[in-house]
Amino acid sequence: MRQTPLVDYPPAERLDIVETLHGHTVADPYRWLEDAADARTAGWSQAQDALARDRLDGLPGRDRLAAELNRLLAAGAVSVPVWRAGRAFFTRRVPGGEHAVLHVRETAAHGSVTERELIDVMACDPSGLTTLDSWVPSTEGDRLAYQLSVGGDEESQLHVMDVRTGEALDGPIDRCRYSPVAWLPGGQEFFYVRRLAPGQVPEGDEHFHRRVYGHRVGTEPATDVLVHGEGLDPTNYYGVQCSVDGRWLVVDAAAGTAPRDAVWIADLHGSGELVPVVSEDDAVRCTAWVARDGRLYLLTTLDAPRWRLCVTDPSRPGSEHWEELVAEEPDSVLVGVRWLADPDGRDPSLLLARTRHAVAELHRHAVSDGRHRGAIPLPGPGSLTGLSTVDELTATGAGQVWIGWTDFLTPPCVHRHEPGRVSTELLEAAPGTVELPAVHTSQVQFRSADGETVRMFVVAPTATPDRPRPALLTGYGGFSVSREPAYSAAALAWVAAGGVWALASLRGGGEEGEDWHRAGMRERKMNSFSDFHAAAGSLVEQGWTSPEQLAITGGSNGGLLVGAALTQQPSRYRAVVCSAPLLDMVRYERFSLGRTWNDEYGTADDPAELDWLLSYSPYHHARPGTAYPAVLFTVFDSDTRVDPLHARKMCAALQHATASDPATSPVLLRREVDAGHAARSVSRTVALAVDQIAFLAHHTGLDLH
Repeated sequence: MRQTPLVDYPPAERLDIVETLHGHTVADPYRWLEDAADARTAGWSQAQDALARDRLDGLPGRDRLAAELNRLLAAGAVSVPVWRAGRAFFTRRVPGGEHAVLHVRETAAHGSVTERELIDVMACDPSGLTTLDSWVPSTEGDRLAYQLSVGGDEESQLHVMDVRTGEALDGPIDRCRYSPVAWLPGGQEFFYVRRLAPGQVPEGDEHFHRRVYGHRVGTEPATDVLVHGEGLDPTNYYGVQCSVDGRWLVVDAAAGTAPRDAVWIADLHGSGELVPVVSEDDAVRCTAWVARDGRLYLLTTLDAPRWRLCVTDPSRPGSEHWEELVAEEPDSVLVGVRWLADPDGRDPSLLLARTRHAVAELHRHAVSDGRHRGAIPLPGPGSLTGLSTVDELTATGAGQVWIGWTDFLTPPCVHRHEPGRVSTELLEAAPGTVELPAVHTSQVQFRSADGETVRMFVVAPTATPDRPRPALLTGYGGFSVSREPAYSAAALAWVAAGGVWALASLRGGGEEGEDWHRAGMRERKMNSFSDFHAAAGSLVEQGWTSPEQLAITGGSNGGLLVGAALTQQPSRYRAVVCSAPLLDMVRYERFSLGRTWNDEYGTADDPAELDWLLSYSPYHHARPGTAYPAVLFTVFDSDTRVDPLHARKMCAALQHATASDPATSPVLLRREVDAGHAARSVSRTVALAVDQIAFLAHHTGLDLH
């Protein structure tokens, strides 16, 4: 029987679409909402826009919240420098700035230091819709390859500039989304990755079919030399790296987001043929590069789910020739390696970045045999935003380490560690001065449903629970992505108003290594959701909050997380923000980048894997007559990763199904155009956060006044 709606939500026709898939009867009444060009979808979306704005604009405390978010974001941010031949390249966002600006700092022969802007996207596009996606200086630091996209579509166009004059030397080269750039010495040539043109690929495959090319600056891209990718998996993402002397080229590939890499190496002074190092059949993760000593270094999960470091002669790259330099540790994850020159030029080291339960550590090891030489102290429990040392063409600074740093109370800044010192110094703070709210941070642990120990960061006004407060729980739990301590204006604004903010380290993420990731993917995806429910239960049991005051939020894979949470245990949560989510897990592969995620989730084309997907697919678990919490979906029309159709279909399903009073538990869809899945301007960040936080605060009783 069709349920009679309790509110005049925009009407959404329920079609009698029922398919039998591998013996399962699967209904899809809102399939028409998949087509954004359909007049019915356009009209429905506009009606949802009006409803959402009517409800969101009337929420209390919005003006004060916006002021607080702007105040906290006025701290700005600065990135760790990238060194090339004495030039330091870095980004800085100043108070009032919409985007970070790329700068270069140079030291003259007589010692004077000059700093100047290289790229300010607001100068290029005052609308704020253009973003700087990536940038890579040449080996000599005199040229810069950089990528821009517009309106959130992430369809990067590659440009090359003369660093000294700012003159445009090349570009734009299109179809360079997610393209790395590896310069050869001299700055005349580089390797990069570009998709084939739409007419060269099957219809529907326009997001795929990447190739590695060699490009000479100033020439037509049509004349680029095809290096690699022909005949390989069309969903492959490629990485490219060149040794500093230009002899060795390393190419890696992963089929979509699959947790297995293929790696090849070529001697560019020899045959130039790419020789296999690791095959995807080995089912391991591996990043490889040729360092300053001419050895091939391999950071890998081979026999080490928490990663280890191996070395070999690049002319003998097979794993049978690898020598272990630094072994796997049982309770930390090895996440990065940098070469550290010795000030006297005799005894270099390796810097190894680790995380221990999602908290950063930094260690020095001998290049020769990998032995531990000591830890470099960090400012506290937090995260590295970057790590750099000088390159071999820089005359001074050997032995120094530049550390990009953030934690829950520290905007991105830069510390420096110098040889012989026992501590680091703050080299450059975030440029804005901001008075922070009085908060306490801690990391707690609890048991999930199967007994697994899970950890969670808690940021609160008090060190221990004093009374149940409105709480906001978030997490991710997918793709081996680690959520670590980081400055968040939204989190601090929530806590400043008297709430509790919590971040859970869920299985499926990378916080405890590759085994932790695999414990929350494919047939074990339910572990991510169980961990999240257990985190919510822990917050209630410890006295931080109550079910009536508990909100959850997540985006992308985290949107799937909270979508599953609200359909599995709707009475546990009072309010939900579900942003750019995956929600129809039966048809997700058919849209945008969905095909690249089937190693993480499974495919509906396989009977057993369809069982996994149907066991939790939120869209297929919206049950009529269920009292669902207040839900706000936020989507972005230019999102080229997760299609907004997921949220459209789920919103219609929940508006039809919910038995909750819409006055107290509405289901809303907030849509934004000219914005995508990733980077955005500060003003748009604030506008989105105001709607999200005000919605959650209103429904959990958090007073924003």
